[in-house]
Amino acid sequence: MDLSTTPRTNLTQTNSQDSFAITFAPLSLEEIYRLADDSANGAVVIMSGTVRDRTDGKPVISLKYQCYEPMALTVFRSIAAQIRQRWQDINKVVIHHRVGHLQIGEISVLVAVGCPHRAEAFEACRYAIDTLKHNAPIWKKEYWADGSSSWVSIGACEQNGNIC
Repeated sequence: MDLSTTPRTNLTQTNSQDSFAITFAPLSLEEIYRLADDSANGAVVIMSGTVRDRTDGKPVISLKYQCYEPMALTVFRSIAAQIRQRWQDINKVVIHHRVGHLQIGEISVLVAVGCPHRAEAFEACRYAIDTLKHNAPIWKKEYWADGSSSWVSIGACEQNGNIC
């Protein structure tokens, strides 16, 4: 069988207007909206993940994020490709994640989906963040008020019954 002529789906090929980033710089809701906006959109849905002040009732003072960037970006592109297979009308997918030390209230991740219809935009955005949390090689270290700290994979948060 000649595989060079066999049609295959590339799960990392995305629209050239999509945007993916891992950055130390603060994330901007306005920038993410601009990147997801398109004249064909009837909706832009944005999910903003922020650093909260407690986990499982334990006071948190800050978080530190690390990732394996090349693989994380590949996962982001794969998520966008999966979204486009499932919801063909999607115009743009934007996934940006922070790394480094973040304080309470800072944005750690922004996911945006632009689409002609709101239902698909909401569904695709939720799919993107849920899949990212399970598949991206991103870890966070929680620093607690009692002086202790602990590393955890962001995907392990939900797998252990916690919502991170």
